[in-house]
Amino acid sequence: MRKRGKVTVVIPTYNEAENIPKLIGELFALDIPNLSIIIVDDNSPDGTGEVAEDLAQRYPGYIYVIHRPGKMGLGTAYVAGFRYALKRGARYIVQMDADFSHSPSYIPTMLEKIKDYDVVVGSRYVPGGKLDERWGWGRYLLSWWANSVYVRFILNLKVRDATSGFKCFRRKVLETIDLSRIRSNGYVFQVEMAYLCEKLGFRVLEIPIYFEDRRIGRSKMNLPVKLEAALRVWEIKWRYRSLQPPAGN
Repeated sequence: MRKRGKVTVVIPTYNEAENIPKLIGELFALDIPNLSIIIVDDNSPDGTGEVAEDLAQRYPGYIYVIHRPGKMGLGTAYVAGFRYALKRGARYIVQMDADFSHSPSYIPTMLEKIKDYDVVVGSRYVPGGKLDERWGWGRYLLSWWANSVYVRFILNLKVRDATSGFKCFRRKVLETIDLSRIRSNGYVFQVEMAYLCEKLGFRVLEIPIYFEDRRIGRSKMNLPVKLEAALRVWEIKWRYRSLQPPAGN
């Protein structure tokens, strides 16, 4: 039997019961050696946790489910998944959404590129990257401005898609970041992780992706979430003002 857990995909879920079986099927169809999957469910009312548990029983040793008591936030879901992946000895950790906005087809490219980098980001805003044509101009411009202007200007980031939730990390990146220091618990979690990766001197590569609008269900992004994220960018800048890369990094 092949060795399990070298590559671990972490997927946070809330009301993704229809998407998760299809996503798991596409991930396994990639035939990635040593692949395992961690689903972190926040007690979804639509039964996502039960669907995930059924999948875990069908694929023992390949799928693991973390059940949380309620909707505790995206950031803490990822941190819980990352910690479990590290505990199980994962070498490469991929984070992605459950709604097919991130196509699993990009993961083999990420795993190829991670050989020469520390972090690979699936990016909408590098040459070749595209957004779903169904996005209106207002939504597109807001997303572009937030990533390519606002966040990059405040934090002096090189990465163009600071809010990308599609990333592949080497194990040492998450160990060095020290997940206990992560404070962000909404979509600004992606910004905090991107900032820490650059601040700590890791080699980051962006690859272009097509970002599809979610296939089933409704987006969790709303105006209050966006406003909170915009304000917390300044908090991130202040909190890590003295952070320096570790020696030799």
